[in-house]
Amino acid sequence: MIEMRHVQKTYPNGFTALHDVNLTIDQGEYVAVIGLSGAGKSTLIRTINRMIDISDGKLTVDGTDVSSLSGKELRRFRRNVGMIFQSFNLVTRTKVITNVLAAKVPDLPWWRSILGLFPKEDEMEALKALDQVGIANKAYTRVDQLSGGQQQRVALARALMQNPKILLADEPVASLDPVTAEQVMDDFGRINRERNITVIINIHHVDLALRHVSRVIGIRAGEVVYDGGVDGVNDAVLRDIYGDEAPELGQAPVPAKKADAASKEASKEGGR
Repeated sequence: MIEMRHVQKTYPNGFTALHDVNLTIDQGEYVAVIGLSGAGKSTLIRTINRMIDISDGKLTVDGTDVSSLSGKELRRFRRNVGMIFQSFNLVTRTKVITNVLAAKVPDLPWWRSILGLFPKEDEMEALKALDQVGIANKAYTRVDQLSGGQQQRVALARALMQNPKILLADEPVASLDPVTAEQVMDDFGRINRERNITVIINIHHVDLALRHVSRVIGIRAGEVVYDGGVDGVNDAVLRDIYGDEAPELGQAPVPAKKADAASKEASKEGGR
C-alpha cells in the first residue's frame, strides 16, 4: 500500500510541484495520473521511489517511511519498485536479453558484473519476462533493430526482472503510434492482473487511459482535483483538471502545455 499524507514538493527555485497531496493506493491497482504538463504528474510518481524527495508531509510504502531510507535500505526498497521511462533507457547497441539482464547486476558478485556473466537461471528468467511481453523471439536481436513499441516492451521486461511490487511508468506511450500504444497498455494491464503488481502510469492520452486503467488521479497545479474510477470521468471533471485545454472525451490527447519559466525548470527535475 502506498500512502501520501499532506505531501508537498517545492523545488529550490520556489516552484511548488505538489501541494497537500493525500492519496492511498492499494496493492494491485492500475492507476493513471493525468493532467497538463507542469501539473506535477512526474513529480508525484517519482516521489514513490525517492527519485525525488518530498519537502513536507509523509510518504509510506507498505508501512515504511520512504523519506527515512538511505544507503542499502534505500537500494533494497527500490528493488521493489520498477521504473519505466518514455525514453526507454536501453543500451541500443547490445542485445535485448543483455538489457533485460541488466536488472540483475546489483545482485551479482562484482566479478560477474564486470565480465557480464549471468547465471543460467537469470537468463531463463529474462527469457520468461520477454515472453510475458510477447517478444521472446527478439531476445538475441540488437535493441537498435527494434521498433519503438518493441523497445518499450524490453524496458517492461527489464522492470519485471526485479520482481517488483510496484511499477511506475512515466509517459510510456508518448512516442508510440496509437495501435502500439494500445498494445503496450494491454501489456501493463495483463502484468497488473497476472502478478498483482501496482501499476501507476503518468499519461497524456486520456481516452487511452480510460480504456485500460481502473482508477484515475487528476492533478492540476500540484493539487489532486480528481481521484476515482474511470466511470466518474466526464467533461466536467476534465475541465477541472485541464481548464480551458480540456479535451472532449473521444478526441485526441491533450497537447503539452507551455509552462512558464519556473515550471519548465522544475519539469527538468521531474516536475511534469
